Amino acid sequence: MIFFNRTIFTILNLCVLVTLFISCNNTAKSNRDHLVFRYNEHKNIGSLDPAFAKDNADIWAVNQLFNGLVQMDDSLQVKPSIAKDWTVSNDGLSYIFVLRDDVFFHKHKLFKKDSTRQVTAFDFEYSFNRVLDPKIASSGRWVFNKVDSFKAVHDSVFSIKLKQPFPAFLGLLTMKYCSVVPKEITEYYGSDFRSNPIGTGPFIFKRWEENIKLVFRKNNNYFETDKTGKKLPYLEAVSITFLPDKQSEFMQFIQGNLDFLNSLDASYQDEIITTKGELRDKYTSTVDLIRSPYLNTEYLAFFMESELDEIQSKLIREAVNYGFDRQKMMTYLRNGIGIPATGGFIPMGLPGHQSNIGYNYQPEKAKQLIAEYKAISGNANPEITITTTSNYLNFCEYIQRELTKTGLKVNVDVIPASTLKEGKANGKLDLFRASWVADYPDAQNYLSLFYSENFAPNGPNYTHFSNVQFDDWYKQSFLETDIKNRINLYKKMDSLVLKKAPIVPLYYDEVIRFSQKNIMGLGSNPINMLELKHVRKNN
Repeated sequence: MIFFNRTIFTILNLCVLVTLFISCNNTAKSNRDHLVFRYNEHKNIGSLDPAFAKDNADIWAVNQLFNGLVQMDDSLQVKPSIAKDWTVSNDGLSYIFVLRDDVFFHKHKLFKKDSTRQVTAFDFEYSFNRVLDPKIASSGRWVFNKVDSFKAVHDSVFSIKLKQPFPAFLGLLTMKYCSVVPKEITEYYGSDFRSNPIGTGPFIFKRWEENIKLVFRKNNNYFETDKTGKKLPYLEAVSITFLPDKQSEFMQFIQGNLDFLNSLDASYQDEIITTKGELRDKYTSTVDLIRSPYLNTEYLAFFMESELDEIQSKLIREAVNYGFDRQKMMTYLRNGIGIPATGGFIPMGLPGHQSNIGYNYQPEKAKQLIAEYKAISGNANPEITITTTSNYLNFCEYIQRELTKTGLKVNVDVIPASTLKEGKANGKLDLFRASWVADYPDAQNYLSLFYSENFAPNGPNYTHFSNVQFDDWYKQSFLETDIKNRINLYKKMDSLVLKKAPIVPLYYDEVIRFSQKNIMGLGSNPINMLELKHVRKNN
């Protein structure tokens, strides 16, 4: 009997110990989970080397690992990063950057003493030359097209000289291509630096199982602090998965396995938001919706050197602009996400945008313009074809239906994205759907699409629009150092383009983000950069 009681006692003790062990494990897991930010990248990541940070997926990951001389805040203002201060010469050609003395590379055995070292101006000289090296074949070489020279004056001073004034240059330097990298590490790994990155950022590379999972850990030696002086970042880790299916990604988010969901996919948009672009009631207690302007203009483009008389006619081009309801299109095709483009080509969120210079819905005026074209040309059956990809077929079919009511016959041709890209670059398409996402946050980047010396395929002027007055203003904008005067030039150029109608602005895109209620400090910005150093995750 005594033996039996002792056996029972032993078993009960074991049960208690097992329960405590499981409980502790769960608590530890919960605590770790509380410090880990989790998101999915359905497009995968190609490289963690900033020299190849071209796609959004790569840029987001690289942004957690690397810093440059300067950075951009959520209001598109250039702020200090590794450079604590800078000066620009009166002629706009010389930039002098003074570096912080408390920035160190992530630890690595190749640094030997202390497993790290301080960043100097010579590291920037090496990093910029690396991007320009033809052997590296960086996709960011174009960033330095207007740079005449750069050099490290000494450890803490870096100098850049431009070939000509370029007011948007500081914005270019915020791009991840311009991140600082350590020579001894990049030369040791060579092309494998893509999967062995060493930078200065708020997080440190930990593990990458390609197509499965990518993990970053907190950089305890990071140099930036919050407004109270507390060191950043707050999170302990970042975990990125690679589910390719958007519906599966959405389910993971709803189940709480992801902290953040970027953009909106047609497979679940009706499930989570209303046609007014608001969260459905069943999600308001668990999910936060963040919306803000995104520097992306979606549009139709006319090839101005087309042999078709309909494309050459301003009457037809204006009729297309007047002939469909952009607000209705956004409500029913995008659940209200996006802003109808009744302004210029410069999107909302950028200085220079004007909301009232474009075309609104005037079906009777569109009919009148078509009738006028028929009378002048003698063509009783004018016809155009919109070329698009399958992703935007619903938009083009909507425009097709609306324009048919004006007396204009519209065809829609669906082709692969690669074929569309090649066709618009080489003038093979008379009218096509396109979009322009800012390479750098300045309206000049958008207006470059209409400068005559930028004719595709040698530049981004896919419409082959040419106007002497526009070109004069465009060249003048590079020499104008006064911000207000430069913005006025941008406005005049944008107004001129809309008046000549080589394009049909459709909508200005929006950044739309969903996050769990316990995520704080995520925010949003017009370039859709994922910034995690200020993010907190509450219990």
